[in-house]
Amino acid sequence: MKKSVHFLTLALIFISISFQSYALNKPKYIFLFIGDGMGISQVALTEAYLASLKGTRGSEPLIFSKFPSYGLCTTYSANYHITCSSAAGTALSTGTKTNNYMLGVDPDTNKLKSISYKLHEKGLSIGIISTVPLEQATPAAFYANSASRKSYYDISLQLPQSGFEFFGGGDFTDPKGKNNDKRDIFEILADSNYTIIRGFQDFEKKKGSEKIAFFQSKGKDSEMPFAIDRKEDDIKLSDVVKVGIDHLYKNKKGFFMMAEGGKIDWAAHSNDAKTDILEIIDFADAVETAYNFYLKHPDETLIIVTADHDTGGASLGRDKGGYIIDFNSFSDQTSSFAVDNEIIKKYSERNEKANIGWTTSGHTGVYVPVYSIGAGSQRFSGRLDNTDIPKRIMEVMKIKF
Repeated sequence: MKKSVHFLTLALIFISISFQSYALNKPKYIFLFIGDGMGISQVALTEAYLASLKGTRGSEPLIFSKFPSYGLCTTYSANYHITCSSAAGTALSTGTKTNNYMLGVDPDTNKLKSISYKLHEKGLSIGIISTVPLEQATPAAFYANSASRKSYYDISLQLPQSGFEFFGGGDFTDPKGKNNDKRDIFEILADSNYTIIRGFQDFEKKKGSEKIAFFQSKGKDSEMPFAIDRKEDDIKLSDVVKVGIDHLYKNKKGFFMMAEGGKIDWAAHSNDAKTDILEIIDFADAVETAYNFYLKHPDETLIIVTADHDTGGASLGRDKGGYIIDFNSFSDQTSSFAVDNEIIKKYSERNEKANIGWTTSGHTGVYVPVYSIGAGSQRFSGRLDNTDIPKRIMEVMKIKF
C-alpha cells in the first residue's frame, strides 16, 4: 500500500513538474492578433450568426474562442476611462499607458520602445500587418513614436527606419503627405532596401527578398476592403498572414508577428452589424492560418488574440424586443454602409428588426477578451490590463522588460 502511495506521489510530482515546464516553455514564434474594436459582445454576436447559418440557435465557436487560455483585459488610457486606438496600441506594444491620441510616447511625450524593437534586438524577425493603412494607430504603435496619431506622413517615415523584415496589408493614406508635396514614402521604402510587392503574382517573382512590404495590387485603395465588399483579386488578412509566415520563418531564431483586423472597428463605428460580423469571421480565418502553423510547432509557438478596445457596444437584444435574434434581416445586404444618413437610417431599422442593439457609434470602456494557446499561454489568462500583455510576452521569452 505504501509503495502504491509513494508511486502515486512521484507520478503527481512528475506531472506537476512537466506542466510547469510546459507553462514556462519559451516560444520561438509569437503571434499577437488584435481585433480593433472587437469586444466580447461582438464575438458573441458573430458566433450566434454562425449558429444561425447552420439552422440552430446558440453559439458556433470561432477558432480562437476555443483556445484553452482565456482572460479579460481592461483598456482605459492614462487620461480617459475610454481609450482611443493609439493609446491602447501604445499600451499593447510598450506596456505603458499614455493619453488618447498619443502614439508610442508617454503622457509627457517621452519616446517609448515597443516590444517589437526589443525582440528584434534579440534576433527575432518582425512582421507588422493590418487591414488598414500602416500609419494608422494600432500598427504604427509597434514601430513609431508621435505626440499625435494624426501625423500620418511623419509616422510613415519611421516604418522603413525600423528595419523590420515584413510589413503587409494596407499601405499609406498620404504617401506624399497631406498636401501631396513630400517625397513618396514608396520611394523611401525602396531606398531602404524594402522590396515592394503588390499581389500574389508579384510575390512569386520577388519573395526571396530580405525585407518585404506586401500590399494590394496596383490601383487598389490604401486599406484592404471590408470582407463584404471584397473583389476576387483582393487580398485577405489570412493571405497576408500566410505570406508573412513564409517570409519570417526563414529566420532560425524565430519571429514576432502583430496582425490587426482594423476594419472590425470601422464597421462597428457605423453600427453595421453584418459587415462587422463578416470582418470578425475574416479575422478568425487569419488566426486559423497561424493556428495551422502552431499545429506544426506546438512547443515553440504562442498565439494571443485580443482587442484594443470595444467599439459600438453591440448587444444581442435591444430595448424590450423580446428573445429572438433575426439574422434574416441582413440576408440581402451585399455591401458595407456608406457614409450617408439615409443608408445608415435604413440599416439601423434592420438592426432594430434583428433585435441587435448598439449603445454608441464610438468606443466603450468595457473589458475585452484575451484568448491564447501554446508555449506560455497560461500567463495570459485571468484578469489583465492591456499593459500586462507585452510585459508577459517578454516574460515568457525570458527577456528583461
